[in-house]
Amino acid sequence: MQTYDFDRIRDRRHTSSLKWDVADTELPMWVADMDFETAPCIVSALRKRVEEQIFGYTVIPDRWYESYREWWGKYHGFDIKKEWLIFTTGVIPAISTAVRKFTTPAEKVIVQTPVYNVFFNSIVNNGRRVLENPLAYRDGEYTMDMEDLERKMRDPLATMLLLCNPQNPAGKIWGADTLKRIGELAKRHHVLVFSDEIHCDLTAPGCEYVPFASVSDICRDISITAVAPTKAFGIPGIQSAAVIVPEEGLRQRMDRALNTDEVAEPSAFAAECAVAAFSDEGREWLMQLREYIEGNKRLAVAYINEKLPKIKCVKQDATYLMWLDMNEYTDDSGSLAKFIRSKTGLYLSSGSIYRGNGSGFLRMNVACPRSLVEDGLRRLYDALNGYCLDSVYEKGSEAS
Repeated sequence: MQTYDFDRIRDRRHTSSLKWDVADTELPMWVADMDFETAPCIVSALRKRVEEQIFGYTVIPDRWYESYREWWGKYHGFDIKKEWLIFTTGVIPAISTAVRKFTTPAEKVIVQTPVYNVFFNSIVNNGRRVLENPLAYRDGEYTMDMEDLERKMRDPLATMLLLCNPQNPAGKIWGADTLKRIGELAKRHHVLVFSDEIHCDLTAPGCEYVPFASVSDICRDISITAVAPTKAFGIPGIQSAAVIVPEEGLRQRMDRALNTDEVAEPSAFAAECAVAAFSDEGREWLMQLREYIEGNKRLAVAYINEKLPKIKCVKQDATYLMWLDMNEYTDDSGSLAKFIRSKTGLYLSSGSIYRGNGSGFLRMNVACPRSLVEDGLRRLYDALNGYCLDSVYEKGSEAS
């Protein structure tokens, strides 16, 4: 069995990287982009494609469909038929297309906050309205408020739910009973469910997610699911994803909409990277990655519990994005994130952009070599000590 080196640091500064387009003294741990070399099997597949030296218009080969079908059947217990799959360039383009196709201007799209902030862009930029169903937060864990969800679904202008499964930023895996209940409510109130499952392969070792459409016939027939290898395998720049649409009528409309929006045509590399990722070699790389990320999380939790006990680390079973409860410091995470960056160069995501109760949280990406995680934790410690001192100083100045 090959062993992969996740400790190796590759300098991404000055490489047109969105994540690393920062000052040389700064450490970016914000956007959901990994700092590991991707699986060698993907690199080999791309290198082989490059060696062909012609990059013309490309069709989706049968092996692309089979790779998705085999992966979801073997590892996620979901038997996908070939005709259910449609290629798309990305999960967010697919969400925006679905919002335009299946809702009308001024209608409402339900989101369960705090949630991935680009959901809001896909709604608002298309002239629709965001309708929040805030997640319930208690004892460091999130659950769904089903009573509130049903109230929101009763709104005649609420016609779509954007589900995040597993949940970003909370790292929550939704159980089958919860997903089944969502499907029942959605059918009763004529709400289409779009399930973003891009983080599904980034679960903790021993944990597996449940595909929404696999839970029941109802969930299958009232939903569109978006999946991709890009998040788990660190290849978002290649732009390769798929939507799974079992119900024929929905599928025909979604297929037409994706083609109308011109987000259904693959690049010369899009299919090859997916086929390589969803292979036995890709699986072995992924299993070692998951163990490594879990080790990073354990390190971070232990450090925070010892050195920064005011921070509460939300319990997570998925993603590499730690969700840090900063409420004992502030309920303005935007200002806190700016302060931390200005003092130490540590660049974290402010939880306020995810709405809900996110204004008391920070999001920290630990999908990087362990030495960078250690650096980030030291910077966080230094910044928060400074934050407390500055706060005391300001209060003292006001008193005097």
